[in-house]
Amino acid sequence: MINTFTHKTEDMLAALARLVQYNSVQGEALPGKPFGEGPAAALAEGLKIAEEMGFKTVNLDNYCGYAEMGEGKEIIGIAAHLDIVPAGDGWDTDPFTMTRKGDKVYGRGVSDDKGAVIASLYAMQAVKESGIPMNKRVRLLMGCNEETGSKCMEYYVAHEEPISCGFTPDGNFPGIYGEKGGFGLIAHSKNTRILDIRGGFVSNAVCHKCHTVIPAGEVTVEALEQALNSTPLVSFSVTQKDDTVVIDAQGVAAHASTPQLGVNAAGYTMKALQDAGFKDDFVRFYNEHIGITNDGAGLGVKIEDEFGALTMNNGIIGMKDGQVFATLDSRYPVTYTPEQIRELATPHLEDENGVVEILNIGKPLFFPPDSDMVKKLVSAYVDVTGDTEHQPEVIGGGTYAKAIPGIIAFGCEFPGADNHIHDANESLPVEELSLQATIYQKAIENLLA
Repeated sequence: MINTFTHKTEDMLAALARLVQYNSVQGEALPGKPFGEGPAAALAEGLKIAEEMGFKTVNLDNYCGYAEMGEGKEIIGIAAHLDIVPAGDGWDTDPFTMTRKGDKVYGRGVSDDKGAVIASLYAMQAVKESGIPMNKRVRLLMGCNEETGSKCMEYYVAHEEPISCGFTPDGNFPGIYGEKGGFGLIAHSKNTRILDIRGGFVSNAVCHKCHTVIPAGEVTVEALEQALNSTPLVSFSVTQKDDTVVIDAQGVAAHASTPQLGVNAAGYTMKALQDAGFKDDFVRFYNEHIGITNDGAGLGVKIEDEFGALTMNNGIIGMKDGQVFATLDSRYPVTYTPEQIRELATPHLEDENGVVEILNIGKPLFFPPDSDMVKKLVSAYVDVTGDTEHQPEVIGGGTYAKAIPGIIAFGCEFPGADNHIHDANESLPVEELSLQATIYQKAIENLLA
């Protein structure tokens, strides 16, 4: 294992803390700030850090910005993001004050993706100071809208020079050469006797909490408790209050691309309601069309290819105007097309109890694993870590690689790591921050060659 940035660790942590202090969740659009105050403030700070390190910087109307070095027509792009998902609850520390405990730091964005911004900046600085020939430019893009649509990179593509090759440090090592297609949907009830339901905090994470209110007298508290007790929920409570029964369920959050790693509180609440004997049209619809299997079978899209299977996740559930809605986030295999997905799903989207609306179907991304760029990036990881066991892969997560032609996801999470991305107590091992920088320096050098 080679780590050439150990002596820079404290400087890197100080810079990271400057970014973590900003709650850069997308907010209300304001004049000159398309994603709100928080992302614009984080971008200003990120560009300021880059300027202090000696880089040329450009702010593209607060959609995104970049730090650049080198000369030449070709551009090696590094596309990272400064926006974050909501902090949510359950934190042991202030999510916007980076806190060090032992060999880890905690805070929203330390792993996804503010830490990678800092690691990339320090990697660029090391390449610059090394004096190696640079007949290409290296440009670190700092986006402000990755978690909620990547409009920031659409703006970049429309207004700036194209990227020749590069990576986004927003996936896993040793590299991501394929990303499943994204498939967004929303389910609606037609009739329901549920009085209130709300759960989840973002559509691209497993619904980890669910609060449900139903009329009393429909099913006993004991029957509900028995049904809930047979689920993998972390905790639950059932309380009768006058003429209502209130269910509070606690599951486990996880990224929507890997819903099998979580426990969906909404899904298991719906299953328990049916198992306990609660007769409701939408409960029936949910269990038949969405359910707890995460495989899309209820919508006719249980498919897979040699690179992976389709996943389906319910992220948010709520009520509006007396009807229940549930957001669905699906990731489909890279060898399928949007047209095939729509054809498979359409016959299964509606019955007398509910309806599912397709909001969007995005294309998958795929680079041959033996392509020159993929090999150069993977080689950088292997040279630094000595790890030849883990191989580049296809993932369900979507990154900037789908918005910026010519790049793939490369890091920043290491094999086997669980830094609680999109969950409470997001963390980053201190050593991994400097190790990321070491790998990215080598990657830049390989791409310059």
